[in-house]
Amino acid sequence: MNRQEILTIKNLTKSYGSKEILKGIDLHVSSGEIIGYIGPNGAGKSTTIKIILGMEGDYGGEIKLFGEDIGQDHIEYKRRIGYVPEIADVYDNLTGYEYLTFIGQLYGLDMEAATHKSQTLMELFGVGEAYHSRISSYSKGMRQKLLIISSLLHNPDILFLDEPINGLDANSVMIFKEILSQLAAQGKTIFYSSHLMDVVEKISSRIILLNDGKIAADGTFEELQESNTAGTLEGIFNQLTGFDNYKEIGEKFVSVIQEVQ
Repeated sequence: MNRQEILTIKNLTKSYGSKEILKGIDLHVSSGEIIGYIGPNGAGKSTTIKIILGMEGDYGGEIKLFGEDIGQDHIEYKRRIGYVPEIADVYDNLTGYEYLTFIGQLYGLDMEAATHKSQTLMELFGVGEAYHSRISSYSKGMRQKLLIISSLLHNPDILFLDEPINGLDANSVMIFKEILSQLAAQGKTIFYSSHLMDVVEKISSRIILLNDGKIAADGTFEELQESNTAGTLEGIFNQLTGFDNYKEIGEKFVSVIQEVQ
């Protein structure tokens, strides 16, 4: 497959007051890549994604998506993006049908296409019976499936996923992994941000580790293994972020629990 550069980031910086969050990020991302975008809390992962999505401004550096500088106030590129945030507010008083057709039309689908695609995808994801039910009656897993479907309805070229499998059962996770694999094979680009290292390790074609506002590692899992002594992605993560006292903390935590009152 002929890979095209989809996302280019040069010297990206971002501060909130005196606090520097991003300290010069450089990235080149091509079509068909599944990027595992990982790092400790506060490393700058969500900030990076929000800037790319146009949800955060006042940054330094340059970002080009689909060859266009996103700082030029063009909004057309957003039609080619799908996004599943870690925490999302949905309209509880709407039905799945009403919510998904509304989202589909926002992205330019006509009502007939939005209805057909949303109902079919709900059925394939095992929640077709809830299509005309109020979202307020949905379980956590059903809501997550609704969010995933809403991010894919318009067939985006790049997908940003922040802890997307929260609440999904094992079978649904398997389906979701296959969806991502199929999308990548068709040239879609996927940013996958999660703290579940075993999942990131298995699905990612490339892993980018952000630490303290900088890129600490960038490569395939095999390449990261070669340059670090740890065997698992969790071990590599702990090694590169300097977090090696988790056993001590766990022991102290348990000792406090067991203190006699």
